[in-house]
Amino acid sequence: MKQLVLFCLLLFGCVSAACAASLPSLTSLHDIQALTNEMVGDLPPATFEATVTYSVAHQRLLFVQEDEAGIFVNATPNSTLLPGDRVLVKGTVHPSFRPMIDASEVIVLHHGALPKPLLATYDQLLQPESDCRLVKLQAIVRSADVVANSDVHRATLHLLSGAGEIDAVVNSDDEQALRELLDAKVEVTAVVGGKFDPKMERIGTLLYVSSLADIQVLTHPEKSPWSLPATPIDEVFKGYRVLDVRQRVRVQGVVTLYDPGAAVVLQDGKKSIWIYTESRVPLKIGDLADATGFPEARTGHLTLTTAEIRDRQIQAPIRPLQATAKQLASKVNIFDLVELEGKVVTEARTATRDEYVLEADGIVFSAIVRRPATTTREPLPAMKQVPVGARVRVTGVCIPEDSGRFDRERGFSLLLRNDADLVVVADPSWVNTRTLLEVVFLLLVVIVVGAAFLIRARRKQRETHATAMRNEKVASLERLRSRILEDISGDCPLSEVLEQITALVTFKLEGATCWIQIPEEHWGAQPVEHDASRILRKEIPGRSGLPLGTLYIALDWRTAQSSDEAEALSAGAGLASLAIETRKLYRDLIHRSEFDLLTNLNNRYSLDRQLEARIGGSRQNGSTFGLIYIDLDRFKEINDLYGHRVGDLFLCEVAYRLSAQLRPVDMLARLGGDEFAALTPELHSRADVEEIALRLEGCFDSLFFIEGNSLCGSASIGIALYPEDGVDKISLFRAADDAMYKVKYSRRQASEEALAE
Repeated sequence: MKQLVLFCLLLFGCVSAACAASLPSLTSLHDIQALTNEMVGDLPPATFEATVTYSVAHQRLLFVQEDEAGIFVNATPNSTLLPGDRVLVKGTVHPSFRPMIDASEVIVLHHGALPKPLLATYDQLLQPESDCRLVKLQAIVRSADVVANSDVHRATLHLLSGAGEIDAVVNSDDEQALRELLDAKVEVTAVVGGKFDPKMERIGTLLYVSSLADIQVLTHPEKSPWSLPATPIDEVFKGYRVLDVRQRVRVQGVVTLYDPGAAVVLQDGKKSIWIYTESRVPLKIGDLADATGFPEARTGHLTLTTAEIRDRQIQAPIRPLQATAKQLASKVNIFDLVELEGKVVTEARTATRDEYVLEADGIVFSAIVRRPATTTREPLPAMKQVPVGARVRVTGVCIPEDSGRFDRERGFSLLLRNDADLVVVADPSWVNTRTLLEVVFLLLVVIVVGAAFLIRARRKQRETHATAMRNEKVASLERLRSRILEDISGDCPLSEVLEQITALVTFKLEGATCWIQIPEEHWGAQPVEHDASRILRKEIPGRSGLPLGTLYIALDWRTAQSSDEAEALSAGAGLASLAIETRKLYRDLIHRSEFDLLTNLNNRYSLDRQLEARIGGSRQNGSTFGLIYIDLDRFKEINDLYGHRVGDLFLCEVAYRLSAQLRPVDMLARLGGDEFAALTPELHSRADVEEIALRLEGCFDSLFFIEGNSLCGSASIGIALYPEDGVDKISLFRAADDAMYKVKYSRRQASEEALAE
């Protein structure tokens, strides 16, 4: 029987391969564009000529066009392709948002003219006929930003055209030219692309512009954006205007999730959509329903907002998709009704939902049952109890945990409709951590009970030695107190010191429960319930006058009050105050030794220590790093003209601007006065540190506005590269300092020559 099955599979494979090999090759781009995704399931071959309209090799972006037909080509990087090149494309047709070409070879035939661009409006860009075509579009530039990446020389533009907003990428990093485009009316020649959610549903339009030459300014703005009068921050909203011209749409599907007053999920076959609505009309899960609202891309997904829902009262339940955690983590099934199995890790309840944390295929996710908000005091229904370690099957709507890029695996959760969507399919093994803990607890109970009987039998014997025990207790208390004081003045962790203080109070009050509570933390043996206890509390005083926390003692309600209780409270609170304040003082001293008090940057001592460590590491792994020396120009004039307060504020603003230009791995330090230094690891060459130095120098291009004064600033910057300019701390600082003084001297010479002329 097995041999027969194998023979049938081999025969089917051979027939399929033969059919695929016999597919006719498509030779016209018009014929390819006429295909649908369903028609290219067999990946038919294609060989055709077309003209390149946009190409960026390192991003594998290639668009070609023939007459009015355009298409995206996935090809190996070829930096020689230019817009206007006539090429021969060989490959296969693959499904995507629309069919695309996976090219095996792209051959340049000759260079020619670009196709005539389509004069398009915003509404035309939304039509399928404009996809991948070369167009001309008039728009107003709302923003123009250079991409901060040394390997990519491009910028992003945000355009306003007619009734919609469009993003564009342009292959240029000319900041000055891009800055002049703000608020200008322009005519853009570009190739039309799209933005898509993880399910390849279009959520926006993206234009690909080959160069700044393809952006023609039609009308410059009446005023430069940088010359507008400054608006008080609390009055910014006066400039807010929104004209919403989105068209209302209607969708149909089966209700798979309903959260009254918040959201509905409709699913139609393999398509599903999240609908934001404030409607609270009754809806039944599994019913066909209509929704009408306005399309909007939220958190990177296509949704419907400001929607209304109507139940058609027809049952057409959706069969959940049998999925894996790996599949759901790729986000291709966001908002779909799915079903999968996993192992329960933990569970928790809040005021609005029950949450079960599950694990499957090494991926941790949550299964959530939402509880309707209520203003009554009626208790919530009991949470469905599922033992930790049990294997369960959950059915629900898949939702993303974040709005990260959809081509990376990110977290997801499942929204369950009710408790019935969680079914236990296998109980946990009895040999687990929880069972072992219960066995240990029972053994401890037996030991404690046995000890209690033994203590009772020897009570009379202990009473005869009560005086000796009291003396020993006083001595023990003094030893504990002395050890606590030694630990406070030493390097013992604060948590251990506070635990010792609670133990001291417990010992003094014959085993009473004691704990210390500070914001979000506590130490000591806090009881589970206080109903059967008499609770004493005392605030832990702080030097500022505000309490640092509270010390609690739980006593048996049957015990009588005594002077020992007040004494233990005062002693424990005093020791806790001393411990916390001493640790705060120590941390403050450490901070002062590592950081500059004015700018909160690392100081010279901290930089020296980090530099020594960086030199040692680079010697071992052969890596390169840079040291940038920054000296402010004419800072003394600012102090003399405007006073030391303005000078200090100027230094703080300089520190903020310099920090904003550095990478997370870089370190900025103030060496003293008007001198700064930056340590820049993870470099490949001198060009990398020079690029960072240029960014730091650019911090002073704009004026500093400090307490009504407009101040000009500049700095002389020198760089040193390890190991080219030095192999130890002294030689590196000397090289960077010399380079800085050369810059400062050349600027001074140039200034003197200009004055002489």
